[in-house]
Amino acid sequence: MNAVYLDYNATAPVRPDAAAAVARALEVGGNPSSVHAAGRAARAIVEEARGEVAALIGAPASTVVFTSGGTEANALAIESAVAAGSRRLIVSAVEHASVLEGAKATGVAVELAPVDVRGVIDLEWLKARLAGWDAADGRPFVALMAANNETGVIQPVAETARIVREAEGWLHVDAIQAAGKIALDSRAMGADTLVVSSHKLGGPQGVGALTFGPRASLSRRQHGGGQERGRRGGTENTPGIAGFGAAARAAREGVAAIQAQAAWRDAAEAELTAMGAVAMGAGAERVANTLCVASPGHGSELQVMALDLAGVMVSAGSACSSGKVTPSHVLAAMGQGDLAGCAIRVSGGWATTKEDWNRFVEAWRQAHDRHAARRRAPAA
Repeated sequence: MNAVYLDYNATAPVRPDAAAAVARALEVGGNPSSVHAAGRAARAIVEEARGEVAALIGAPASTVVFTSGGTEANALAIESAVAAGSRRLIVSAVEHASVLEGAKATGVAVELAPVDVRGVIDLEWLKARLAGWDAADGRPFVALMAANNETGVIQPVAETARIVREAEGWLHVDAIQAAGKIALDSRAMGADTLVVSSHKLGGPQGVGALTFGPRASLSRRQHGGGQERGRRGGTENTPGIAGFGAAARAAREGVAAIQAQAAWRDAAEAELTAMGAVAMGAGAERVANTLCVASPGHGSELQVMALDLAGVMVSAGSACSSGKVTPSHVLAAMGQGDLAGCAIRVSGGWATTKEDWNRFVEAWRQAHDRHAARRRAPAA
């Protein structure tokens, strides 16, 4: 049987139209900053893709800045806020490592905003914290992801934006795991800066983008030429950007199809919880493609290996933390630290079928039963 890939939150398989766009851009050649025919052709490719990414996230194309990926885009927003005078950064306790570590690397104070057992930010805490803000800490900066990469939990971004704006603060939104799964409108959400990444959408790896609103002040962090309207030095990755644009267009057109997959995810969740598993983020609104589930007493790595041997690929959490033995900071922040070592993440995407989820359930059931039998077996 063909292998089943259910690790889209780590990276999505490249869409055929994105691969075709990359190939066409490679044939064009040329530097987008050159004024000759090849350069103008490359510039047209970049600007067409910029428009597609802008349409995906509800932003003016003129505010979209291409980067080397989501990590750099997050860093650009965070470091720009510090350059603008922020001396204390509030970051939700369940943010991606690129935001958490990026904030710490600035050298200013970093404070974690707590979440409830579902993984949703505590807005009452945030209101109280901003009400008591010390002017010496500069402009308040709050980072809140749109959807969590491990649990799929969707955060109340618009409500958070209202609170942050009342304090005249800056709201940064990592929308990498939300793009293509829910409709996004960065301006309606109230995001001052917002980032997305190509390879989570079915585009090539190594390309990301940031959009900024009128309340944000970007400071170039990568110096060089005047590329990206002077906001990021370095020749644009034209083939990668072309693929990003094609993936962004396909993702925007396919949001409804992804949302329809919630029924498959929910059916799988019901099967696993009936066998004693615990769903993380249950009770909160979640993106349709993601299931994070813990099986008490059955280690994450053992589950991942057993499923892989059965031809089903999932992960033990964020791919950016693979190879590390530290427990998930996301589940720990949710008060589920005791289950972090036995949790796996299952995530579908643009090419996922109902049969893929059914194959996962059957493979997990068999692995669960074998593990339970071993635990019941008397010691030799």
